[in-house]
Amino acid sequence: MKHISIILLAALLSVKATGQTLYACKNAQISLFSTAPIEDIAAKTSAGNSVYNATSGDLVFSVAINTFKFPKSLMQEHFNSDYLESDKYPRATFKGKIKEQPDLTKDGTYPITIVGELDVHNVKQNRTIPGNLTVNNGVISMTAEFMVKCVDHHIDIPKLVFHNIAESIKMNVNATYTAAK
Repeated sequence: MKHISIILLAALLSVKATGQTLYACKNAQISLFSTAPIEDIAAKTSAGNSVYNATSGDLVFSVAINTFKFPKSLMQEHFNSDYLESDKYPRATFKGKIKEQPDLTKDGTYPITIVGELDVHNVKQNRTIPGNLTVNNGVISMTAEFMVKCVDHHIDIPKLVFHNIAESIKMNVNATYTAAK
């Protein structure tokens, strides 16, 4: 957490110096869901961090892998130790840019396309992620839903539990931003 706070602070200082509009979220909600023949797997965290530069469209996300909470402690243990190896690869990050420039002065929901690099399990993948940016009484929020293939990030699923875990995981992200001061 300390590491991401330093990065966010550095981003704030550099952007403020150039007069750009910066928004931050320190409690982005991220959920994952996997459906498989034997058992569905779901987890949630509300510990995601994000910075959005409204002037440039730059968007950065970071989440500590070990903050995802599962309904069963054994699922959480295997997720962290066997699959995502959170001791070795503690964070997942996304660095990208929103292609559209929504009018942040008008209330409404705007479809957006975010192009960037998703880094999970220390494997980077270029991604194009559809989402929505909503402005409501000056409050900015963003939502996105996308799939992540385990194989794309070198997350090995042993043959023994192959029927318990899906090859693709559905991700949902919901972040509400406040203007950086």
